[in-house]
Amino acid sequence: MNSNSRAEIAVGLFLVLGLAAFGWLALRLGEVSWLTGGTTYTLYAEFENVAGIKTGSEVQIAGVAVGSVAELRLNDEGRAVAAFKLNKGVQVPKDSMASVKSQGIIGDKFIRIMPGGDEASYQPGETIVDTESSLDIESLISKFALGGVK
Repeated sequence: MNSNSRAEIAVGLFLVLGLAAFGWLALRLGEVSWLTGGTTYTLYAEFENVAGIKTGSEVQIAGVAVGSVAELRLNDEGRAVAAFKLNKGVQVPKDSMASVKSQGIIGDKFIRIMPGGDEASYQPGETIVDTESSLDIESLISKFALGGVK
């Protein structure tokens, strides 16, 4: 075997190993549940207003990021439905409340879950029923400026 064929074999093996590593990484980052077992689960919450929330916004419990917003859509009644992925180890009691909050006065919006004390927890795919929508600062200021607040 000459040196050219050895170099070609080495380059071929390097490419095959590189492609295998790239494929494994893509599957892990994409969280293919049948392969990795999944590290997150999905919960839903219905809000009157989710102004400022976008896909990728944080979901926090006690100030700790425990997930992110995966999808926003409207349901048949015209309410906003937020689907968020939570880390597998996080349990959300049935009497918890989800609310839209902001980091400071003009900061990014996030969903805060205030855990309740119920023994039963939400299962993947269930909807949190107790929610509090986003506070619309502009409408409050306009009501105050125009004398609508009494």
